[in-house]
Order: sequence, then structure tokens, then C-alpha cells
Amino acid sequence: MEQCLFQYNLKTKISSVVVDNCITNDSIMDILLGKFDSTSLILDGKFLHMSCSAHILNLIVKHGLDVIGKEIERIRECIAFWVAIPKRYEKFENSARFLKISSTKKIHLDCKTRWNSIYLMLGSTLPYRANFERLKRVNGKHNFFSPSADD
Repeated sequence: MEQCLFQYNLKTKISSVVVDNCITNDSIMDILLGKFDSTSLILDGKFLHMSCSAHILNLIVKHGLDVIGKEIERIRECIAFWVAIPKRYEKFENSARFLKISSTKKIHLDCKTRWNSIYLMLGSTLPYRANFERLKRVNGKHNFFSPSADD
């Protein structure tokens, strides 16, 4: 990075470098700051190293989701059960039609490492709350795969 900055004479054109919150990045930025002439930096380089707001937001949301982690896991298991096999998913859809659930969204699994996909998974699941309750009653052996009303 240092070589690239100097090769293209970017050292006088940089106002800040945005990186995620990692101790290695802190160390690298301290090294880079020592290589720059602080008078060429905005506010003498006080804001050269900026933490990534998206990374901070991601950490905050993940921490918040930990509070409902068990419920999310139960919903994830339920969706995984119903979408795993086409016949099973067909049964899920038929039950939704029987209940006249008008949602055009299909339930889908999330990517555990992306909180926004957890949000999308929960959003796709909410319209089918009554369907999960019905499937729990009709298929007693699959109670484990149906989220509770509290979930």
C-alpha cells in the first residue's frame, strides 16, 4: 500500500483511509502516518485513519441479534426443514394456499455471516406465521421444525 501511494504521488492527495476495526489496521496506519509529511495531510493527519462505519454498524447489529440468537436459530432450522426437499416445500405452499396467505415472498434461508440476510429471512417468514402453526398441528411429528409464537 505504501509503495502504491508513493508511486502515484497519492501521499499529498489523501485525506483519510477507511478500514475496519482491526488491531493490525491500527498498526499499519501508525506506520503509514509516520511516512507522510503531516503538513500535506488534512488537519495534520488527525483524521487519516477512519474506522469503517459499515463495519461498526455490522458489529452493533450482530451484538443485538445475539439477544435473539436462539429464536433465529429455531426459525432457520424450520425454514431449512421446509425448503430442503421439493416435495416438502410443495406441502408448505399448499398449506399456505389453504390458509389463503397472499404473500408473494418465498421463505428462504439466510447467510449466517450476513445480518442483512437474517433480516430478509425473517421478513420472508413473517407472513407465514399462521402456516407454521397449521403445519405444526397437522404434522405433529415435525413440531421441532416449527417456530413457536414467541419465536
